[in-house]
Amino acid sequence: MRNRLDQQTEEWQRRYAIRAGIEATLSQNVRTCGLRRTRYRGLRKTHVQHALTAMACNLTRIADWITEPRTTHRRSTHFHALCTATA
Repeated sequence: MRNRLDQQTEEWQRRYAIRAGIEATLSQNVRTCGLRRTRYRGLRKTHVQHALTAMACNLTRIADWITEPRTTHRRSTHFHALCTATA
């Protein structure tokens, strides 16, 4: 029960939001850039590959951010459709 009460605090939610962002970034890098496997042996070459992979993922995110429209087109809710139909 104590864990649930701790999760309601502002400090916990702030820390968890940071973790959730990092988890999403890692998940994206694993899915799209193959971050789990390395092509090389040796710490130096592996580090270079990870740095280049991170740069590629950042460039992909920037390109997606630039090209995506700022507003999302959502389907109207049933309630909204009913209100506009009767007006």
